[in-house]
Amino acid sequence: MKKEYRVKKNEEISLIFKEGKSVANRQFVLYILEKKDQAHLRLGVSVSKKLGNAVTRNRIKRLMRESVFQLSNDLKQSCDYLLIARKPCVEMDFHEMKKSISHVFFRGYAFKKKGE
Repeated sequence: MKKEYRVKKNEEISLIFKEGKSVANRQFVLYILEKKDQAHLRLGVSVSKKLGNAVTRNRIKRLMRESVFQLSNDLKQSCDYLLIARKPCVEMDFHEMKKSISHVFFRGYAFKKKGE
């Protein structure tokens, strides 16, 4: 995922927390902040230190980013997304994680409608 598609700054993350809406399932929490003037989606990922050592956390982040990248053509482009991992995602493989991430995006109405 290219750098312009990532949310990195603390102020931007705080803004998504404060003004965005949130949805969750057992494995992930998703915050969505709609931005009308934005041409492409941006994603921030967060994995707590409680979920494991650096190797484990980086693996989870890599899988999360790749899952969202594969779903990105079907997602609304004018939004910032913040995806937070929960404890059960530590044991998940890529296909389970992609399915769970797809589910949480579906719950947040983040997918494009048929005509878009």
